[in-house]
Amino acid sequence: MQPYQIGIDLGGTKIESVLFDPQGRENQRIRISTPRNQTDTYIAILEAVEGLIRDTINYIPKPQHYTIGVGIPGTIHKDTQLVQNANTTSLNGKPFKHDLEKKLGCRIGIENDANCFTLAESTHGAAEGYPMVFGIILGTGCGGGLCINGHIHQGKHWIAGEWGHFPVDPEGAQCFCGNHGCIETKISGSGVEKAYLRKYKKHSSMPAIVEGFREGRVDCIEVFEEFLKNFGRCLGGLISTLDPDAIVLGGGLSKIDELYTLGVEQVRHYAFHEHVTTPILRNKLGDSAGVYGAAWIGAQ
Repeated sequence: MQPYQIGIDLGGTKIESVLFDPQGRENQRIRISTPRNQTDTYIAILEAVEGLIRDTINYIPKPQHYTIGVGIPGTIHKDTQLVQNANTTSLNGKPFKHDLEKKLGCRIGIENDANCFTLAESTHGAAEGYPMVFGIILGTGCGGGLCINGHIHQGKHWIAGEWGHFPVDPEGAQCFCGNHGCIETKISGSGVEKAYLRKYKKHSSMPAIVEGFREGRVDCIEVFEEFLKNFGRCLGGLISTLDPDAIVLGGGLSKIDELYTLGVEQVRHYAFHEHVTTPILRNKLGDSAGVYGAAWIGAQ
């Protein structure tokens, strides 16, 4: 019999758990807010994740076996086992996996959240059946993951898929990673909002910019069309470099319909091929993809 599977998706604003029973059915789901701006935010997050896991374990009949997988907004350094490249910066340089395993007294699988998303969509979602899939999370930030034949490809340094931190504009805005003009600064929600602020000296949210584009507002048209061009350049370059069988989009910005029409036209313009047919797919599992992937990673 398969064990129960617990998945944890650690995000910047929320932490979510899911419990699968031995038949693979979703049994329970819990969401809590991610601690922020605490005296020791790392310890607060660690304790919040521990508490959420223990609450989820309470739904498992004793003495049933279970596995635990956690998706984090960063990666684990291959040699030091410390968190690296996390946009939840309080995690960086910390032994999160070790500390959590010590608190719970059991093994935990930990993987980058974009990798969790990509695995889920490649094996049970929109990209099921494609041999090589690149998954992209477009939200407040921009993450990526690579799945080959149903398995995450981690790379030599365990950073495969960190496409959002590829600098494409040396004169561009500074990214939290320290570089300038990373892909994340160009096509994430926060990146587009900051571009609007720089251009018009006032704030506007990404949903308002999208709505303004559809309504024909000149300011929103200029910023949104630049976003689409950057989307085309970045995905076109990705296709020219990796040539995946499919690309699947997740995150809040993946709900923007224009990405699959006007955005795809831009991708075809910038990719190094005269007739690009790479499917750019809207995710199928929605907000559940990350937490589902985490659960399945924990069982591996």
